[in-house]
Amino acid sequence: MRAIEVVRLDGPESLELRQRPVPECGQDQVLIDVKAAGITFPDVLMTRGMYQLRPELPFIPGSEVAGFVASAPETSDFSVGDRVAAFPGLGGFAEQVVALEDKVFPLPDSVTFAAGAALPMNYLTVQFALVTRGKLAAGETVLVQGAAGGIGTATIQLAKALGARVIA
Repeated sequence: MRAIEVVRLDGPESLELRQRPVPECGQDQVLIDVKAAGITFPDVLMTRGMYQLRPELPFIPGSEVAGFVASAPETSDFSVGDRVAAFPGLGGFAEQVVALEDKVFPLPDSVTFAAGAALPMNYLTVQFALVTRGKLAAGETVLVQGAAGGIGTATIQLAKALGARVIA
């Protein structure tokens, strides 16, 4: 399969298109035929070796994808051909990627693959920040600085959905 790899730590210029074997699935993993991959700030930082996660070279970046299930465990809620978005953490800039089943989400037909691939990193980050850490409750006020970026936009949408007043 084709994949984009980081081969040096000198920024996005270090990306090269290469041939790689199809990743193998473990018991709790889903293999996804990637139709779209999101590009996140951590992906850019990893091309420079400046992120908290520093994979060995060469590595395939890409922490969020959308596509079709190519294979899934027999006990899985997913079946071959299902439309999904996923957070594989790494490996998404490839024709196929493996993700833990609990990091794979159904993607409705009304959501494009491009939009689906842009959801996991921003929305899971914001859900963690607002719900898990912040314990946001309906009626509270949320101030969003940098509201035009991916995290800012996701924060506005999720906070409003949770019943908060938003100042951006």
